[in-house]
Amino acid sequence: MKILEIARRARIAALKMSNVNTDSKNHAILEIAKEIDSARLKLQEINGSDVNAATRDGLQSSLLKRLKLNDSKIDDIIKGLQSLADLDDPVGKTLFSIEMDQGLELFKVSCSIGVIGAIFESRPDALVQISSLCLKSGNAVILKGGSEANKTNQFLSELIREKIFESNIIPKDSVQLIDTREDVKKLLELDEYVDLLIPRGSSSLVKFIKENSKIPVLGHTEGICHEYVDKDADLNMAVEICYDAKVQYPAVCNAMETLLVHKDIAKQFLPQIAQKYEEAKVELRGGTKTREILPEIKKASEKDWQTEYLDLILSIKIVESLQEAIDHINYFGSHHTDGIITKNKNRAQKFLNEVDSAVVLHNASTRFSDGYRFGFGAEVGISTEKIHARGPMGLEGLVSYKYIILGKGQIVSSYTGKNAKQFTHKSQDKTWNSTKNS
Repeated sequence: MKILEIARRARIAALKMSNVNTDSKNHAILEIAKEIDSARLKLQEINGSDVNAATRDGLQSSLLKRLKLNDSKIDDIIKGLQSLADLDDPVGKTLFSIEMDQGLELFKVSCSIGVIGAIFESRPDALVQISSLCLKSGNAVILKGGSEANKTNQFLSELIREKIFESNIIPKDSVQLIDTREDVKKLLELDEYVDLLIPRGSSSLVKFIKENSKIPVLGHTEGICHEYVDKDADLNMAVEICYDAKVQYPAVCNAMETLLVHKDIAKQFLPQIAQKYEEAKVELRGGTKTREILPEIKKASEKDWQTEYLDLILSIKIVESLQEAIDHINYFGSHHTDGIITKNKNRAQKFLNEVDSAVVLHNASTRFSDGYRFGFGAEVGISTEKIHARGPMGLEGLVSYKYIILGKGQIVSSYTGKNAKQFTHKSQDKTWNSTKNS
């Protein structure tokens, strides 16, 4: 099917999707979860074929980890779907209401965006997350996954399409998959049909899409995440947090890539954490001061401070002060997720206020920066943008709003001229009564 026809079908589907009732959406999401569980062995067989082909092609190990769907990942997909079905419908919510004049009321009401174009790399579980979030928020989605996951993505997209088709209410074309880079290039030109593009991958991918489309882009780019161990840190806590942030799952965007350590506790802390990292086979790279304490590690280059490894590699820098740590993060980081470990609340507050990132943490692992862990059910990605949506992007990032006015024959002429009526502009505790969610 030509990409133009796919986009046209998505537009038609989106108009219907925006008015699908909540129960139908939730039922479809739960049916998808059941079907993924039932098809687990077949899914793993197909995914194994993708993994084997990618291995032969020399795909880097971090991307192979993201590509592979083991039982744990499939369990997480199912839990995410079940959690998403339990969440409130984001469509049709009254955001505020005022009386403009007696008998003339204004409501600001959330609504679906329309057609979403989602381009992502390596992770087939992202296809399920994005599709289900768009489904719950009443949007149609056109998906393009990485070529290394082609068979897995095709299997999952057809499974989802079949389950929503069985609903007899949700249009099958609300979820569609495209295959090639050429399709993506053509999609970028279809601003008449596509309302929002969400690229989820490398900085080069996001940059390419922004530079080659008139469609609004919400970029979900790399995660150069930091933990800063302050001079007032509980060092036992710091060891646990910094180990988790790097080792628990290094191939994801919320894993720590740079560890910053205050000079006053470096000699005590660094040998402890280095031993833990050695046990996990983490390759360490450090600045000059760090290598005075850990002489066996590699020398860090300027590029290391700007690199998302997505692997068991970590750069370490000793800093003179809290301010230097903040400045380093704001300059070298990707404004994704950054944390401070300290017992000093005032220093923690300064860090949380001044670090310009979508997610900032105090005494917690960067790995908590996640839509499912935030209670969003799942996430389209983690946005490093500042407009419309920021951080883990769940349902609230996939809706817009419209204004609804209810009148009783009022005309503007009555409110102009010599004897003009005055607006009351009274706030009111009223909800727009939509039958969609009943």
